[in-house]
Amino acid sequence: MDVKNHFRLAVIPGDGIGEEVINEGLRVIDHLSKTSNKFTFESDYFPWGCEYYLENGKMMAEDGLEQIKNHDAIYFGAVGYPSVPDHISLWGLRLAICQGFDQWANIRPVEFLPGIEGKLNHPNKEELNWVLVRENTEGEYSGVGGRNFTGRGPGKEVAVQSSIFTEEGCERVIRHAFELALTRKRKKVTSVTKSNAQQHGMVLWDEVFERVSKDYPKVETDKWLVDAMAARFVLHPEELEVVVASNLHADILSDLGSALAGSLGIAPSANLHLDGRFPSMFESVHGSAPDIAGKGIANPIGTIGSAALMLEHLGHTEEAQLINDAIRSTTKSGILTADVGGSSTTKEVTDSIISHISKRYAKV
Repeated sequence: MDVKNHFRLAVIPGDGIGEEVINEGLRVIDHLSKTSNKFTFESDYFPWGCEYYLENGKMMAEDGLEQIKNHDAIYFGAVGYPSVPDHISLWGLRLAICQGFDQWANIRPVEFLPGIEGKLNHPNKEELNWVLVRENTEGEYSGVGGRNFTGRGPGKEVAVQSSIFTEEGCERVIRHAFELALTRKRKKVTSVTKSNAQQHGMVLWDEVFERVSKDYPKVETDKWLVDAMAARFVLHPEELEVVVASNLHADILSDLGSALAGSLGIAPSANLHLDGRFPSMFESVHGSAPDIAGKGIANPIGTIGSAALMLEHLGHTEEAQLINDAIRSTTKSGILTADVGGSSTTKEVTDSIISHISKRYAKV
């Protein structure tokens, strides 16, 4: 096996159902590795998350980024637990990795899978398929600001939270959205802002979008305010292809899209660093769901779909497509977890996906 086709994965299961779904994803990757004979991989586990925080006072090791920076990719489960405030768990682990490794493009596909009842009254739901490109390191989640004036007494504290928009940050994610559009059947990019109310950062975004669009004359474009776009997700989803938006807006819209498709449990995502200095990170969109952790009923599709995004990023497009095809065959056959109306276990869904992968190779 060519050394270029051997990958080291930094595996961070995290909290709640994170460990359950990440192990199912690794089962799929392992099976595909052995069946296809196109790549090999090894996994290094890192026990970071809320339990680690309760024991050590931090969400990850002090030199955590140093420990994982030379891996080929990061495979992430979920983060969050009721005993740890959400802003601590998020900023201490996931955002620390995204910002520390400059993973500036968050890719979140929205797909209506066969056999899963979507929440839209649309005549051609299974033909709906769009992708959100989310600016992932600045914007509303820059972490700039603070809390002051507590000494003035109760009710006097002031919190300042600043959004940071740089021309460089806007351009690279917008340009990536256009490049992605060129690979799709319909070549269209929709920009989402709130520039009527946020007249500085988001007007800069609009200006950059207009400038970059001139480099892609074959790509159709339109622009919407985020509130109108939320309505458009529901009323006219057939008009969506590639949607590019700031950190906060794309975060909210991607959850809306996944919910319309049936469940956050089916939604994959990729946090991409694209100049080769650091690894990219792949994770499902859903949270840690502590209420169902340990019951064996968590939906593994989002995490397995994230493995497909990871293989595509690592240069194995055919194997990635094979995983996605196997997911569709599984949902079409009615092998579904409870969140999408089924009664199958986490393991049974994964077993079905693996079975469909095996059937494909049996035909070759």
